[in-house]
Amino acid sequence: MIALRRPAQSPEFQPAPQTAKKVLVIKLGALGDFIQAQAAAKVIRNYHVGARITLLTTEPFKAFAEKCPYFDLVEADGRPRDAQATAALIARIRAAKYDMVYDLQTSGRSSNYFQALRPWPPLWCGIAPGCAYPHENPEREQMHSLDRLADQLRCAGLGPEGGYAPGMAPLPDLRWVRKALRDPPRLQPDYFGIRGPFVMMIPGASPHRPEKRWPEEKYAELAKKIAARGVTPVVIGAMAEKDVGVAVAKAEPMAKNLVTRTDLFQLVTLAERAAFAVGNDTGPMHIAAAAGARCLVLFSSNSDPEKVAPRGRGGVATIAASHLGDLPVDEVDRAIKNCGAYQDAPLTR
Repeated sequence: MIALRRPAQSPEFQPAPQTAKKVLVIKLGALGDFIQAQAAAKVIRNYHVGARITLLTTEPFKAFAEKCPYFDLVEADGRPRDAQATAALIARIRAAKYDMVYDLQTSGRSSNYFQALRPWPPLWCGIAPGCAYPHENPEREQMHSLDRLADQLRCAGLGPEGGYAPGMAPLPDLRWVRKALRDPPRLQPDYFGIRGPFVMMIPGASPHRPEKRWPEEKYAELAKKIAARGVTPVVIGAMAEKDVGVAVAKAEPMAKNLVTRTDLFQLVTLAERAAFAVGNDTGPMHIAAAAGARCLVLFSSNSDPEKVAPRGRGGVATIAASHLGDLPVDEVDRAIKNCGAYQDAPLTR
């Protein structure tokens, strides 16, 4: 883990105003990034007590964010499709007269929103040239996502003055989900016919990153080993994981195939109850970690766990191979066992 150099704040530095009444947070996606930004959103909420905080995001996260206690209003047109829609978005941001904007997306798109608000932009925390609170740490691109978010907020005066040590940034915490939804039956494992201990299997990855996928036949073999210990393998994923779900269910009758059957809230609450979660470097693994599950994440050499691996209070282990197809099932199964996934399992069959 690299040591980070945090630029000192000048004596005349003025932190973001805690008296701000209207605050905008920008976070557009993808899923893993959105979940990790929950940690920064909580810090912003606690700093701006009493402020009206608006989240600018995209449609896939709207329903989830609307239940989140860190935001008062959610707008889901953060990635307008054309110049007319972009102009309308900028006009709305300008008319809102925000006292403070936290750009947690820090992309060219979101930085352009700042430039479009000139000559009188709001106080802005991000990477846009000329903004009030720029994140100019030279190590920025080498930092883990959570460390980078926390360090960005430090530049606006949020968090400890010297910043957090590497690896010690606040973690995303999704324990608000069950309370916000009042714990209905659809958030219980029984809703899916799951009884007893279970392991979540998360075989997805970005469609354009096939190198991040462990082969479906290996997930099927792993499911058989999990079931042999009296623990139910539960496969979750989107439509792209349909074939994996079918392959696992065919190989192991004890498995539950929940591919395409869960929303984000159900992923959180399943992870809270799971004995363990194992899967690829993908957004739902960040959900599992943020929900408190013990996790094992499989990495190829195309990704750096030091920079992108999930973090969570339940503990996250990683295992890597140059090519995921070469990663043996026995090695993954042994790593799961070493993490204590089966300590409460019934006798093996």
